Amino acid sequence: LHRLPAVVRGANIDRYWPTADGRLVEYDIDEVVYSKDSPYQNINILHSKQFGNILILNGDVNLAESDIAYTHAIMGSGKEDYYGKEVLILGGGDGGILFELVKLKPKMVTMVEIDQMVIDGCRKHMRKTCGDVLDNLKGDCYEILVEDCIPVLKMYAKEGRMFDYVINDLTAVPISTSPEEDSTWEFLRLILDLSMKVLKQDGKYFTQVNKQNLST
Repeated sequence: LHRLPAVVRGANIDRYWPTADGRLVEYDIDEVVYSKDSPYQNINILHSKQFGNILILNGDVNLAESDIAYTHAIMGSGKEDYYGKEVLILGGGDGGILFELVKLKPKMVTMVEIDQMVIDGCRKHMRKTCGDVLDNLKGDCYEILVEDCIPVLKMYAKEGRMFDYVINDLTAVPISTSPEEDSTWEFLRLILDLSMKVLKQDGKYFTQVNKQNLST
């Protein structure tokens, strides 16, 4: 006889969070370590005994300190040579991709993150993910721009600046699609189109994918 654990109701800390494909997952969350409303979104960093601190943006579970596999996967699973390369990260405010990239001796990594409060929270509470790269907005081989990526991409395209890699780590659901586009899909197409304009002919574009069982 198999028994399921009882649903915990009325707890001080919510331990149930939805996945992108509509499932509800129970985490062993025991502490709220950071909770802020920025001009762009609601930011929570919650502690899990199993996964470490977890970054949650607008109710969407983004990344846990244990999720190094995600970071490696979106960087190409160790199959890419970033030495001496120009890399652009869109989003990535948790600092995980940036932290892993600088170890690989790129020429320059530019990270464009819109929300300073995400950076602030992760710098303090996601150190296992970001190390020390969020302590300063500039390092020997990287620069963090706290800006909206769309005007930055348009500027780079106009200037003719090109990158060997573009890594799109924006949140799964855009913070806002206005005033650029009137739908999420058009916004995502715009990001892709602008990214292609700043990508070298032999460059590579990495981004997230949806689950097979996610309905469209």
